[in-house]
Amino acid sequence: MHAPLIHVLRQAITASGADGSLPGAEAPAEILLEQPRDRSHGDLATNLALLLARPLRRSPRTIAEQIVAHLTLPPGVAEATIAGPGFINFRLTPAYWWGRLAAIHAAGARFGHMDRAGRGRVLIEFVSANPTGPMHIGHGRGAVVGDVLARLFAAVGYDVEREYYINDAGNQIRTLASSIWIRLRQLGGERVEIPEGGYPGDYVTEIATAWRATHGDAISRASEAEALALLGPYGVTAMLAQIRADLDRLAIRFDRWFSEAELVASGAVPACLAELERAGHLTTDEGGAKLLATTRHGDDKDRVVVKTNGDLTYFATDIAYHADKLARGYDRLINIWGADHHGYIARVKGALAMLGGDPARLEVLLVQMVNLLRDGVPVKMSKRAGTYVTLAEVVDEVGADATRFFFLQRRADAMLDFDLELAKRESNDNPVYYVQYAHARVRSLYRLAEERGYPLPGAAPPLARLTEADELDLIQRLESFPATLRGAAEAGEPHRLAHYLTDLAGATHAYYYKHRILGDDPELATARLYLMEAVRQVVANGLGLLGVTAPDSM
Repeated sequence: MHAPLIHVLRQAITASGADGSLPGAEAPAEILLEQPRDRSHGDLATNLALLLARPLRRSPRTIAEQIVAHLTLPPGVAEATIAGPGFINFRLTPAYWWGRLAAIHAAGARFGHMDRAGRGRVLIEFVSANPTGPMHIGHGRGAVVGDVLARLFAAVGYDVEREYYINDAGNQIRTLASSIWIRLRQLGGERVEIPEGGYPGDYVTEIATAWRATHGDAISRASEAEALALLGPYGVTAMLAQIRADLDRLAIRFDRWFSEAELVASGAVPACLAELERAGHLTTDEGGAKLLATTRHGDDKDRVVVKTNGDLTYFATDIAYHADKLARGYDRLINIWGADHHGYIARVKGALAMLGGDPARLEVLLVQMVNLLRDGVPVKMSKRAGTYVTLAEVVDEVGADATRFFFLQRRADAMLDFDLELAKRESNDNPVYYVQYAHARVRSLYRLAEERGYPLPGAAPPLARLTEADELDLIQRLESFPATLRGAAEAGEPHRLAHYLTDLAGATHAYYYKHRILGDDPELATARLYLMEAVRQVVANGLGLLGVTAPDSM
């Protein structure tokens, strides 16, 4: 209905200007129609008159009156009214909503989705956890946010690729190798301790034990340098296998696993730095370190890219990595980073600008930490990980569905409380259970209708029987599903979909308890079953985009 209403609004403004009612009136480039917060005001509303008040030098209400007087309402619109200082509200006919209900049925599993019509290519890089330890719940939240965002972008018509950047070069890999080396020596009977800064978790002992089971103790006769050269890649491979397994349990996949070590070996990093140096963006300090002039792009100080000993910094490899992304021709580059990377954004954007790229193509979503609770009490750290609770432990306890849904309960950049006991509870207090039960409830209704011999909806259900305000309200909620998907994708806020489904489930349960669906009137029951099936379809579509199952019974 947006397009027809916008068309007649433009016609009304043109007519008002032509007959002198609103001299000089011209429609703005964009006319917005939104659902009023108070649904008693109507189904759609526009602030058009308020926008025209200043250029026309008239009160918004006077402008609204003239626009409404010149409107020719399109089919499906019952009335146009003026509210407050000059909002124009539209109320749609029940027949319009019945038509939309039929359209939802016709679209089925594709309802809410858009065809890919040149909307662009998007690369979403997320998780990218260092392969030096198990994934923790913070990684898990970023993984789910990135995965659902990728699903949303694909649903609204973008070509989407997902990428995991493997930080498999640098000091953290040497530290992992050293930690495994210490554990191997301990297993061989030596009295040595993990040094400060090493990785103390039991998972390191597990890696060392697996090495020993396969290779014996021959490595004990190697020099430390030789041992570390072997144990670094071995440890990375072991950790990546575990990371992949954790992600698989959450149904999270990647199109590409991009290796930092391979990027460095390719010579791309020094080539990128050489280009920056030729352009005059690198300086050398007294100690011989090379710095990138990021202060020219709002940073508080210039940043080291090559240390005094010649080693590359993480920043140097990140510059080359993002330059590689730009060269691959994506329209949008979206990174999901931890909230502690806030200061890093301008730095990377500045580097891209210095390389002649468009920094606006890089978008960064920050994900805040998760407070893990049990009945409101903070959960202690994991012995296996050494410093935190692992993602695998959470999934083991509450399951993949609850884990994914709970990670989407708030905006990604807001702190999140994750209560393990609530996530397992089979009650309306548990949001994922509440939404899944709405789907299962409709399936149960259909089974019961078949058992009792009610006529099930066919190709031409008696939709005119759906006249209750609650019924029309449910259809309106369903109709807003596609707009919810588009808004969640473009704003980078996948939690909007979780909230939408929770609200829809609430309205569905309330309708179920208030109205007798399988009553004495078979025709009315058929119409209501048709409505409930549309609800079930939208819930299933939404849960599918969240990566959460839609059970037929609970």
